[in-house]
Amino acid sequence: MFDENDMPEPEQPDSGGTGLNTIAWDLDWNLLRTFMVIAQEQSITRAARQLNQKQPSVSNALRRLEETLGCQLAERGPRSFALTHHGEALFQECKEMFGTVGRLPNIIQDVHDNVRGHIKILMTSHVITPLLDDTLRSFHENNPKATFSISVKGSQEVIEAIQAKEGTLGICLIRDKMEGLDARLFYREHFGFFCGRNHPLFGRKNITLADLRGEQRVTFYTDRLGDVLHPIAVLRGQAQLSDAVTGVSNNLEEVRRMIMAGLGIGPLPIHVVERDILMGRLWPLLPVEKAPAVDVYTLQNPRAVLNAAEKEFLKLLDRNVRETPLAERTYGNTPYPQPL
Repeated sequence: MFDENDMPEPEQPDSGGTGLNTIAWDLDWNLLRTFMVIAQEQSITRAARQLNQKQPSVSNALRRLEETLGCQLAERGPRSFALTHHGEALFQECKEMFGTVGRLPNIIQDVHDNVRGHIKILMTSHVITPLLDDTLRSFHENNPKATFSISVKGSQEVIEAIQAKEGTLGICLIRDKMEGLDARLFYREHFGFFCGRNHPLFGRKNITLADLRGEQRVTFYTDRLGDVLHPIAVLRGQAQLSDAVTGVSNNLEEVRRMIMAGLGIGPLPIHVVERDILMGRLWPLLPVEKAPAVDVYTLQNPRAVLNAAEKEFLKLLDRNVRETPLAERTYGNTPYPQPL
């Protein structure tokens, strides 16, 4: 007869030996949560306030984590705090781990219904393309139980959020290859230089680069050589615009506002401000032929675990992009509209 005493002992997780397996089972994961807040706040005192704990408890948690990992994670003094190289590396890993954990409720939503799920899109300001609008409309018509959230951030913030698995899809400008992320050309937009109604150059035709020399300017934070708006910085340098920046923002709407208010001339995507040109609120200062092109990319994290809705949405968007020639998703390279 079968004797339950003859049953083999259930296998236990391998906590012997050395390496990551031991750490995974022996580590108090609450220490990682505490470290995450310490690294974000760059201060044990501020972290203690955020965690609603006493400062000695937070300091002790950091010390215990360092002892467990066998390395120093932060250099702290009476008036100084800085992560070590080990601390920075762990912080990046923690952001990704907590990004995954934060997505768990989304991942385990009603698995029996393929159309349920939340899709989180992170994008730069004024992403204007029928590709996105048509994909949202078509997907919603076929999957009405899926939900969306769209957050507007700077390009670097979008990149960091996708790296940390905090979103389904990122749409932004990028300059260099993104390690560990899938970056695909979404569309191409051309930037013109514009001035507002009360600027001395408003209404003038046949303006040359020489006419812009020394003009005060409004621009984006990323209008720098080597950054995502590199082509604009090159043209700005050729025009020898003033080094004095009277207004700067990472939001297109605010750059547009400052240009229209007369703070200076500045760059804007031509297809985004066509109505402003028609209504006489903005005046193009250079011919379309000189308008620099800037590429907008979609970003995905291949290590992120996606729910059914996210998978289907990304599949539909990818198909729509592939079936649309680049010429049809290139904007702002046709003649300016004539003011009414």
